[in-house]
Amino acid sequence: MDGKARVAVLVSGGGTNLQALIDAQRSGLIEKGEIVLVISNRESAFAIERAKKAGIETCVVTRKACGGQEGFEAKVMELIDSHDIDLVVLAGFLTILSAAFVRHYEHRIINIHPSLIPAFCGDGFYGIIPHQAALERGVKVTGATVHYVNEVADGGEIIAQKAVSVEDDDTPETLQRRVMEQAEWLILPVAVAKICRRIVKERS
Repeated sequence: MDGKARVAVLVSGGGTNLQALIDAQRSGLIEKGEIVLVISNRESAFAIERAKKAGIETCVVTRKACGGQEGFEAKVMELIDSHDIDLVVLAGFLTILSAAFVRHYEHRIINIHPSLIPAFCGDGFYGIIPHQAALERGVKVTGATVHYVNEVADGGEIIAQKAVSVEDDDTPETLQRRVMEQAEWLILPVAVAKICRRIVKERS
């Protein structure tokens, strides 16, 4: 053992949360973890470029190429298992994983969600949508949540949360950006660092 937990990050888009993790690994914050694999379900995801620039192995797996969700999940599982992954991080990964997939990696998959769960979460709440919903509801505080993934969308045990104030002149886009900067990019690396420390301690 090299003393570090092996981390895979699953992505679909720009990869800003992935970049936060890469930066945290470089700075030494994630001292007991190493991102060894980035998997995208979209060929166009800029997150892949971020991973390549950081020297991290990447792979694109699409449902179309795999003949549907079952084949897609089988391929992703094969990649995760063949790389001896300890922790799977969903960082802007816009695919709901099956109960069977989640159970296979029980307490080994975490997700970052752009609201204070249980508000504005569950099936259909992704991307800009939670921020639109927060503004429509008129809440004064929103934020982000890191949680374990189980078979219920956004229903797993909460690991960390951080609140962000809603401003009077916010648009969904300005609120989304501030939640990323003031919450997501901070609590996700800290959560990953904490879990990696625990993984390494448990197997030593």
